[in-house]
Amino acid sequence: MQKILLLNGPNLNRLGKREPDIYGADTLESVEKRIGALAEKYGFDFHAVQSNHEGDLIDALHQAEDDSYAGVLFNPAAYTHTSYALRDAVAAVSLPVIEIHISNIHARESFRHQSVIAAEAKGQIAGFGVYGYELGFYALKQMIKGVGNDEA
Repeated sequence: MQKILLLNGPNLNRLGKREPDIYGADTLESVEKRIGALAEKYGFDFHAVQSNHEGDLIDALHQAEDDSYAGVLFNPAAYTHTSYALRDAVAAVSLPVIEIHISNIHARESFRHQSVIAAEAKGQIAGFGVYGYELGFYALKQMIKGVGNDEA
């Protein structure tokens, strides 16, 4: 069974509590349950990791490749704009990585407009709230199983 990783960066453990006017009322646990249910429905094994520590996120990306994961859904959070180490970690793995953001980073403060991760990710989804994780899942599924494959 193919495996996918849901990887979340700093402060996302505070979803549902942190700035609900920007990030909504859903918790990270509820997001993980929804993505886990989709993964099960489409025949994927699923694992979720959240860390507030840059090195842990890098280690999780490396481990995903070493453990033969098929792809990664990744919300790097604030590290999106600052972490060249995470950018290099995404570049260092051969699996597809979909960058996800709950808010529209391009419509927020100017320092959030630039993603150092985006150039190495297969795509970026931003501004659809936590539904962006589901959109990312479907995009990743198509990359893994094959675009245009009705069975995917």
